[in-house]
Amino acid sequence: MISEAELMELSFPDAPQMVTQVPGPKVAALMAESAKYEAFTRGGADFPVILEAGKGATAKDPDGNLYIDMAAGVAVNAVGRAHPKVLEAIRRQSCAIMHTTDITNPKRIELARKVSGIMPPGLRGNCHTSFFQAGSDAVETAIKFARRHTGRSQIIAFQGAYHGVWCGTTALTTGSIYRHGWGPLIPGVTHAPYAYCYRCAFNMTYPQCNLQCAKYVDYILNTPYTGMDDVAAVIVESQQGEGGYVAPPPEFFQIIKQACGKNGALYIADEVQCGAGRTGKMWCIEYAGVEPDILTWGKGMGGDLPMAGITYRADIEKSLVPGSQPSTFAGNAMSCEVCMTNIDLITDPETDLLGRAVALGEEIKERLTAAMDEAKCIGEVRGRGLMIGCEVVANRETKAPLAPEKVGEIAMRLLNNGVLMTPCGRWGNVFRFMPPLTIPREYALRSTDIMVDILKDY
Repeated sequence: MISEAELMELSFPDAPQMVTQVPGPKVAALMAESAKYEAFTRGGADFPVILEAGKGATAKDPDGNLYIDMAAGVAVNAVGRAHPKVLEAIRRQSCAIMHTTDITNPKRIELARKVSGIMPPGLRGNCHTSFFQAGSDAVETAIKFARRHTGRSQIIAFQGAYHGVWCGTTALTTGSIYRHGWGPLIPGVTHAPYAYCYRCAFNMTYPQCNLQCAKYVDYILNTPYTGMDDVAAVIVESQQGEGGYVAPPPEFFQIIKQACGKNGALYIADEVQCGAGRTGKMWCIEYAGVEPDILTWGKGMGGDLPMAGITYRADIEKSLVPGSQPSTFAGNAMSCEVCMTNIDLITDPETDLLGRAVALGEEIKERLTAAMDEAKCIGEVRGRGLMIGCEVVANRETKAPLAPEKVGEIAMRLLNNGVLMTPCGRWGNVFRFMPPLTIPREYALRSTDIMVDILKDY
């Protein structure tokens, strides 16, 4: 396993260090300039941080404030920022060729072969991959391919889902900020309850619930007169991201997969946020032992460069039309080279970043759970690997979410203590621990302790 000393060399030393309050004067001036020219529809438009330099699990802003990065660019920088091997890959490939339009290139072929070799069972060695630049692109294409292959039109997604913000993917996503006022969205999408055990839609308790949420999906798929008589696919995040870092029991996915098999619908595993080693396995769906028909991926696979994709069963290829899904910048040779470097770093058995993610994640969860006696606002701590959610509430008995202004106050206190961490969840009250897999243990636990000290005041 890689040593802590080696990991510390990948990051800036002595983090966190704060020079100014957040935002500092330089950041404030840049934000004002941004507001003149950039669209405010982008994510994080009001987040008072601008990063100027990044190294490993740390980042600096223009005012000189040095943060521990517990956000990893929203789970993007799986191996940290500016990893030396990634920088070498960029230098090496930039001297050869980068853009080749949508014709293939040697690096694209090599990456497709490598992706095939790391897929979960059912897809591994029996798949094709289509490359894109973002997760929204990949999921949009997954919908199209599923409809084309099955000859059906309906899609089942889940409450709390985030699958992207394009025309089709917005219909799958459930956050009102992404949907309200943008309709009509594509028809034929139904949302079933996700296995959010802390807030069960059926007011039941696992495992006595007998997975009623999953059985509901089986019911609407395989019972007459439910209106779901033309389902092309069920798309499900193997651990929900923006919905609150919710990690269902493995049986949830197993029952849904069986229901898809009976119906003839495809099972799409969305691993854009929870894949690429984030949960301690290359793909989160491996915890359930489910074989997806299609898997969407992105974020941590590309890291410092944009890269996303859809990998699907080889037989689905026969249903598709050549040239029907072009993408100008997809499979950029440099992005492919960086993606392969990231895969090698994540899966290297000698450094064992995956095993380390599980062990370190358990330490973080143990510290947060142990703090619940003093930090009364911690409602639940959950997740796998380095994809951990800490849900904060106003009252543990009622589970009433902590008020937005208090959540915002906590987020600002974290920033002013040098910890980059972003909330998520249906009420915006879940703090997510999603650092690079290469974060030094010292930095991860220091950030956790800072969070605990702050939460004790709520």
